[in-house]
Amino acid sequence: MDDYKQSGLSDPNRREFLLTMGSGAAAAVITGCVPLQADEPPAPVADQSNVLGAVPIALRINGKDHRLRIDPRTTLLDCIRETVAFTGTKKGCDHGQCGACTVHVNGRRVNSCLSLALMHDGEEITTIEGLGTPDALHPMQAAFLAHDGYQCGYCTSGQIMSAVALLKEPCGPTDADVKEFMSGNICRCGAYQNILAAIQEVRKHA
Repeated sequence: MDDYKQSGLSDPNRREFLLTMGSGAAAAVITGCVPLQADEPPAPVADQSNVLGAVPIALRINGKDHRLRIDPRTTLLDCIRETVAFTGTKKGCDHGQCGACTVHVNGRRVNSCLSLALMHDGEEITTIEGLGTPDALHPMQAAFLAHDGYQCGYCTSGQIMSAVALLKEPCGPTDADVKEFMSGNICRCGAYQNILAAIQEVRKHA
């Protein structure tokens, strides 16, 4: 703090600092991607074809077909993150209790840590990367940004994927109804009120 005084700079404002430094990080969390630099190579894709007993599988992820050979014990979560390299989907508890790994399979939300990838051969899978882009956010992503529906951001992709699925589910109109339908997604930072506000805003305009 003395350094700030000696240099003639005013004391830093925590919220201004977080808003300045966090806006880019928040956008990356919510969209599930960070634009690559022109000279930055794409993330490598893990190869499981040399694994003993590897089996062929075809997954359609975010509108693109992926023909792979994987260990039959591979979960959908690990296949998405480690093999196809879509890391916006997070591994939280790995026991289906936190919802951080939520993706859509044929339009329905699924805890990807509880499903074997082979169970979804040929099915349509959507991750946070397929929901919107930094330049064209899904309305739910935009609402999460507008309402600060995140803190550390680790659960945010799963929260958004569940919230988008909720829009097509028979959820009642009240806040209590939304809380019940979102109860499978845990935010350890406690941003629940802001998450709720974001979801209800989108529902009003859906």
